[in-house]
Amino acid sequence: MSQRVDWYSEKKKMSQNLKYKSTRGMESNLSFEDVLLNGLARDGGLYMPEKWPKFSYKELVEMQDLDYTSLAEKIILPFVGSNLKQKIGKISRKVYKKFNGKEKAPLIKLEDNFYLMELFHGPTFAFKDYAMQFLSELFSEVLNNSKRKIVILGATSGDTGSAALEAFRGKKNTDIFILFPHDRVSSVQRKQMTSINQKGCIPIAVRTDFDGCQDIVKNLFSDDKFRDQVSLSAINSINWGRLVPQIVYYFYGALKLGAPKQKVSFSVPTGNFGNILAGWIAMKMGLPIEKLICGSNQNDILTRFFYTGKMERKNVIPSLSPSMDIQVSSNFERLLFEILNRDSKKLIDLMKKFNISNHYDVPENNMLRLKETFLAFKASDNDIINTIKNTYDRYKYLLDPHTAVAIFSGEKALKNKLVSKDIPLITLGCAHPAKFPDTILKSLNFKPKNPIKLEKIFKSKENFEVIDNDLEVIKNYILKKMRS
Repeated sequence: MSQRVDWYSEKKKMSQNLKYKSTRGMESNLSFEDVLLNGLARDGGLYMPEKWPKFSYKELVEMQDLDYTSLAEKIILPFVGSNLKQKIGKISRKVYKKFNGKEKAPLIKLEDNFYLMELFHGPTFAFKDYAMQFLSELFSEVLNNSKRKIVILGATSGDTGSAALEAFRGKKNTDIFILFPHDRVSSVQRKQMTSINQKGCIPIAVRTDFDGCQDIVKNLFSDDKFRDQVSLSAINSINWGRLVPQIVYYFYGALKLGAPKQKVSFSVPTGNFGNILAGWIAMKMGLPIEKLICGSNQNDILTRFFYTGKMERKNVIPSLSPSMDIQVSSNFERLLFEILNRDSKKLIDLMKKFNISNHYDVPENNMLRLKETFLAFKASDNDIINTIKNTYDRYKYLLDPHTAVAIFSGEKALKNKLVSKDIPLITLGCAHPAKFPDTILKSLNFKPKNPIKLEKIFKSKENFEVIDNDLEVIKNYILKKMRS
């Protein structure tokens, strides 16, 4: 079958450029290029499209036979501006050529209507590659056209950092700084970041947790003088350009299992809320999703919220799934904006309350809208260990600890009859188990076999500095290390 479709010339309606606005109301009528380079709005809000592109039933049927690369072009095209529209196909082919295997996101059948979608076939063996590789090419296109250079700043709880540094290595028009919590990521995750050793790619270990790293990023974006001085931009999922490519694999999995005729549910390990939000966006675009299952580890701020309607920040507890050791899920603001009917004033009031008192409450009528789509479960470290063991015993399939949270949550939803066994349930497999050898050893008494690329990383020299959680110290470090 022919996979190459010129969606640009075929769909005239796609040529209309979406405009974007901040969730906090002070910025609007922005282009995709604006929000890509800005990352975080100057009013502290997150960018959202002013309307949702939507595919018809007929269009979804037409997508069923597309390979991943062509589907990515189709899904991403409505979000970008006219300067990028004719480049999306080229970018998609370039990006996903780097991924292993013919199937870029293989669906593994565990039982009838119970699947796992492997999202770790990219360069750093984590789902972050699917968006980060695309994001780096988007940046390159926009920056090359405008002859600009920027400084990219991001925080990571594990996999985002390695995916970002890998994606932006060798890019002459970007310097990238990644903050990660010292001694709170796995040794493999750390080595993936600290062994790149290329100019302009700078990992920084900060003596804090992920939320502390994320606060530094937000504070530096709020410093207009510094932001303008270095042309600051973001690669975390607070950047709208990072979220858009993640929508693709929801369409890919659902279409493979019978959508749009067949509804599908997804179980997603959730920390900063970007990954599961991409599924919600896919639903807004017309994909028939029955339920989105939010799987949290023992840092269960989201699970508590979905049960009580109260978002309450507590202390971060280190766990066996470190990429989810988060108490402030930044992307949740985008969903909150939607359920508040895009009322920026109400949203700002809640955000102010959260910053002062570490909690806010969402009215019951708004919660009912969320509960129509979202389920939420919490997995303890013991649950993770047992799920890795049970899944290996039953299916001879090896899970990483984050995917184990999602499998545990999906199984609880099925057991409690909160999702139908007649509807396919897809768990997102978010990382290769070799990235978490100590947890696998603890669960199964053996360590997973390393891909060749990871073996090479273990032999590479690490290069990074450990810095105190001090905003001015980190600001000066960036100024010192950035290329002129």
